[in-house]
Amino acid sequence: MIAPSIETRDLTIRFGGHAAVNSVSCTFRPGELTVIVGPNGAGKTTFFSLVSGQLSPTEGAILKDGRDITQLSPSARAKAGIGRAFQLTNLFPKLSVLENVRLAVQARHGVGPRLFRPAAAFSEISDRAAEHLRATRLEDVADLPAAALPHGDQRKLEVAILLAMEPDIFMFDEPTAGMSVDEAPVILELIDEIRQDKTKTVLLVEHKMDVVRALADRIVVLHNGELVADGPPEEVIAMPIVREIYLGIPAEGGGA
Repeated sequence: MIAPSIETRDLTIRFGGHAAVNSVSCTFRPGELTVIVGPNGAGKTTFFSLVSGQLSPTEGAILKDGRDITQLSPSARAKAGIGRAFQLTNLFPKLSVLENVRLAVQARHGVGPRLFRPAAAFSEISDRAAEHLRATRLEDVADLPAAALPHGDQRKLEVAILLAMEPDIFMFDEPTAGMSVDEAPVILELIDEIRQDKTKTVLLVEHKMDVVRALADRIVVLHNGELVADGPPEEVIAMPIVREIYLGIPAEGGGA
């Protein structure tokens, strides 16, 4: 079996007396897209924030490729290959679309604004940025300020920035939130293209069942901060406890 790329062991975080994530142990492997589902308040985004480093656990550990990264900062985790896209777009609004992506390429390759750097270095950075814009279908708006983009294109730009950071762990928190029916398929297609690279691990928080069914290789269900189900989509969706807490169907005699 392929070794886990990311693993949580008894991961827990408490706010006062409340455990928002409670002793969650889970492994995620390359070539696998896992959708994390659950009702509001289940702990999905909190779990994501623990893995990506925005929150520090009260107990437990996070391992990447077998290395304990529990104490690493979010920036150190990004350098280690963990990339996260948030529910709200996180862009430089006054910079152009191309400049947003170019900054991410520079950060990934440690290229700062040095006065005497060879021109070829900057040309290569621009070429890489342009590749990511083509991959996300944004080359036609490369010169527009990010703030001028419609919401759907801003989400695509965030994916382009994520690609520019070259992570091996991709984390998407409700990537289609706030998007129109016409915009959402483009983002889902981009995520599906990422999952085709079997060296990448994709984690996705989502509540739309059509998205879950279309993309998931595996479903993890959280409820009240606890892991209550983990497995192939068909098996997990059919579980009585999942149908009750997530789909709102009573465990017994609940209809279709």
